[in-house]
Amino acid sequence: MTTAIRSFCIFSRMFSRCSMLALALISTGCANINDNLQAAPQNVSPQTELAAELPPYRVQIGDVLEVKMLLNPEFDQEIIVRPDGMISTVLAQNVPAYGKTPLDIEQSLRDAYRKQLSNPQLSIIVKSFTPTRVYVMGEVNSPGEFVSVGPNLTLMQALARAGGVKLTADTAHVTILRRGAADQPQALRANADEAMSGVNPAADVRLAAYDVVYVPRTGVAELNKGFNQYIQQFLPPTFGLSYSLN
Repeated sequence: MTTAIRSFCIFSRMFSRCSMLALALISTGCANINDNLQAAPQNVSPQTELAAELPPYRVQIGDVLEVKMLLNPEFDQEIIVRPDGMISTVLAQNVPAYGKTPLDIEQSLRDAYRKQLSNPQLSIIVKSFTPTRVYVMGEVNSPGEFVSVGPNLTLMQALARAGGVKLTADTAHVTILRRGAADQPQALRANADEAMSGVNPAADVRLAAYDVVYVPRTGVAELNKGFNQYIQQFLPPTFGLSYSLN
């Protein structure tokens, strides 16, 4: 028996043992997943139960607002929230709007209008809503920008939009990059594994507009990448298992 054939036999035995171990682990995991979850109802109501109270809407950049004056209709106008988060009207300049509720903006405009009107009575109507955008990158099948109208996407919804995760994804250590106060970036952690398995449904966190979701590689995948980059390319072409049939 040649050295190549002997090496091939040893490799085959090792591969067989590893395969059996992997199948055992997979079988064990599959047997335990979701066992403790509540069974899904057979009949689903066409209308979901409404929440008792939802958080107030906060104005986004690009929203179109209408200022309605009760006693002074000549000052009615539509305005767009600028990229700097400000709005300007006929009677007020550079009023902060981004991240504010319509009631907050009403109060700010009343305070500004009192400099020229004795009793300003106004209301703010959101005429159109700008779509929200989130970005998914890393170990997903279709990374990119994802636009939605309505409630912001959750973590699981964003991963689904990105075509799901790859086998090399470390979904237990997802990073969310978010722009906070004063546009300062902050890194947040999330565990998509807990949401996927149903162990902790609250782990399916709701994303904020312009969040960047990064799904890293597993440690094994990083090791394989390092091997390919720094070791395998320097090995001679004849390295490995080969044999010939005469």
